[in-house]
Amino acid sequence: MTSSAPKPKADLLISGAAEVLTCVAARGDPLGRIARGCVAIAGDRIIAVGSAAEISSAADISAARVIDAGGGVLAPGFVDCHTHMVFGGSRSAEYGAKMTRTAAEVAAMGIPAGIPATVAMTRSTEPGRLVTESIDRLNRMFRSGSTTIESKSGYGLNWEHELKQLETSRRLSQACPADIVSTFLGAHDFPPEISPDQYMDVLVREMIPRVAELKLAEFCDVYCDAGYYSAGQTRRILETGLAHGLKPKIHADAYSETGIASLAIELGAVSMDHLNFTTPSEMKRLAEAGVVGVGLPALDFAVNHPKPFDARAVIESGMTLALATNLNPANWTETMHFVMVLACRRHGLSSEEAMLAATLGAAKALCREHDIGSLQPGKLADIQIWAIPRFEEFVYRLDCNPIVGLIKRGREIALPR
Repeated sequence: MTSSAPKPKADLLISGAAEVLTCVAARGDPLGRIARGCVAIAGDRIIAVGSAAEISSAADISAARVIDAGGGVLAPGFVDCHTHMVFGGSRSAEYGAKMTRTAAEVAAMGIPAGIPATVAMTRSTEPGRLVTESIDRLNRMFRSGSTTIESKSGYGLNWEHELKQLETSRRLSQACPADIVSTFLGAHDFPPEISPDQYMDVLVREMIPRVAELKLAEFCDVYCDAGYYSAGQTRRILETGLAHGLKPKIHADAYSETGIASLAIELGAVSMDHLNFTTPSEMKRLAEAGVVGVGLPALDFAVNHPKPFDARAVIESGMTLALATNLNPANWTETMHFVMVLACRRHGLSSEEAMLAATLGAAKALCREHDIGSLQPGKLADIQIWAIPRFEEFVYRLDCNPIVGLIKRGREIALPR
């Protein structure tokens, strides 16, 4: 008679929850909710999720430290898969003026506006201050439940200041428990001091190779739209990135129909972001190719977009939908809660669809779905504890942060009271 294998030993147990949102569909429930569920953790990984009886059967919890969820809800940490959180200065004057004035009127008033305004402010911000201001934003994002956050460059538009942004992102990962995923977006706009053709040569011959050599980014991104980078320029940049080991992403179709979906499919882009003018037929082809669609509800709200992205069309096409804050100076949004509220009320998502897009869908947009985005054995223990009795309260409470506990990579993080 052979003995059964020993059960893995848990060093942390979260119990006392009203429900656990696994974000893995089960029994007709897209969120795979477990009433009165528990999560057992060993090191930085989840080893068991289920009822108290299922946990006891799957793991040795005899020596585990217990965290009482207090009748609240357990959820995966949010994955904010599209941000520009490293920037200098503020564009509040521009934002306020555009409430009642056209862009032309704002320009006539001499108010700096758009990406060029932030480029100038970021270039003039000394590195230490850029780090301090970015950490301040990052800490608020983390306390709002975002445990993995993407950070793009793109407000330097020359090597000195793109490097400054990328090095700031690297320092952020040492200053906050959140995992920071870095993206090179040197092709966010064109710098004022040289021609577009000259800058293209600098991007592909100098900047992308150096970013890759110094391991400063995982992804290479391009803003492809009217007035920004053309399809041909986008191809050249992303092919250069691929040749140097940087995975492609594309800002696309935010203000015009670019037709860039074909290139995204050809190059194996991880995601296409914005999607305001992407057609249903393009979405279907993107879905078949496995390209994730990243919607940015807060950006559409902040700029009062005339054509908000069609979240329902994204889902009906079969694309994986991700949501993100797109935190930037034109859209100062730090919380995924606000993004989910907007996605449900203004873009027609159910609260369950929004939750999946903010977790597992967003993890896919960063190639991390095997590690984060759901509560499953083997995945990183990135967990939120909400002081609400049921999931439905999360989107219903329009302006709240119900988080009373955060576990990041199996470590309980003390939150300010």
